[in-house]
Amino acid sequence: MALLAVACGTRLSDESFQQAPEGPVGTAPAGAGVTNPASDVGVSPTQVTVGLIVSKTSPLGPETFAPPSYGAQAYFDELNRSGGVAGRMVKVVVCDDGATGAGNLRCVRQLIDDDKVFAFAGNSIFAYAGAKYVADAAVPDVGGQPISSVYDQYQHLYSIYGSTAPRDGTVGWDGTLYGGTEVQRWFKDNLGARTAAVVAYNQSDSLRFADLTTRALELEGYTVVREQVDFGVPNMDAAVIDMRSKGVDVVFDAIDATGNVTLCKSMDANGFTAKAKVTSVQSWNQAVGRDYASSPACRRSLFATATALNYADTSVPEIARFRDGMHTAFPDRDGLLSMWELEGWASAQWLTDAMQSCGAELTRTCVEAFLNRPDLYDGHGLLTPRNFVVTDDPTAPSHDCLSVAQWSDDADDGKGGWVSRTPVGGFDCFDVPNVPYRAD
Repeated sequence: MALLAVACGTRLSDESFQQAPEGPVGTAPAGAGVTNPASDVGVSPTQVTVGLIVSKTSPLGPETFAPPSYGAQAYFDELNRSGGVAGRMVKVVVCDDGATGAGNLRCVRQLIDDDKVFAFAGNSIFAYAGAKYVADAAVPDVGGQPISSVYDQYQHLYSIYGSTAPRDGTVGWDGTLYGGTEVQRWFKDNLGARTAAVVAYNQSDSLRFADLTTRALELEGYTVVREQVDFGVPNMDAAVIDMRSKGVDVVFDAIDATGNVTLCKSMDANGFTAKAKVTSVQSWNQAVGRDYASSPACRRSLFATATALNYADTSVPEIARFRDGMHTAFPDRDGLLSMWELEGWASAQWLTDAMQSCGAELTRTCVEAFLNRPDLYDGHGLLTPRNFVVTDDPTAPSHDCLSVAQWSDDADDGKGGWVSRTPVGGFDCFDVPNVPYRAD
């Protein structure tokens, strides 16, 4: 489920945040008198082929998983207009897997075996059944929006969030992953929230994420109210009335975007307004103004969190560059912009920085040396610093950072938009405990 696409903390020490390199090192662009070799699979003297798999044709709708793919394509379009990678143009081959495991295996095999892609970027996949095939073929994949835990399982797969897990074929550490409590800490410290509700479906994935959220809230000292609704016919009214009677002041959830809209309608209908209705990075998008039109009170209480800068903060040069690139490539998506598109853009940028570091001798080995280096990567300021260095003790407290935004009906000259509640161009950081959770 898309609701499980959570952006965990960076799990790094305080000292690590004192150095965050801005981009590629060792760049050696091809130029006068230099001829690029056909140095690896998918690499010719003039072109490098990149694959992109998207679960666009999905029962959950074309916008549920597609946004990262648009961000990645927009980045590569801009890159090609500025000369490509060391003189090579980037050819992007897109495959829609239909949000099925069989479709995903078909796309993976087609792109690797037939199209001979050099790497993947911007993938946003509902069921990544072909992940092991990608790993066995040693094809680098910088994921645009990891939906499942496979990016914490296999070598050669690189989550946009970074990872400190061994990635030795088993998810996390013997099937256990860890997430920090920075999100819960932020609402406690900044809004004075003390009683939290966690709304979930009676469905295994939803309940598992709700359990993680509950444990994080309890570690931060909240009183927690659990609300479970039927996945097929959710009775939101009963949950909302119970939350109102128990004095809930912040609402978290483990439900999808459609469920969140229904929940907000019920909150308005029953006269219940919390200090914050916290939604996921999936719902941090421009469509909120339209989707929540019938629940304006709840809409004004919507908050979202991420480990990337707010896509609406155009005063930040890198955000302005992203917005310009998106408008040039996909002008019809101005009203559909989202954080997922920004993360897709960042995944293409990370792969590009790795490719640029190789100069004319572009190889997968060189790209992965860049991705696996201990230096922190911050996407030219777009992301909290991250890398793929395995931690010795995943249970230890970590220094985690996040961005937070709230929907405002008055933003963007009255059209509505997301207003940052963390420093514009920066993040809020906390030293927090880590909560273990199972991936299965």
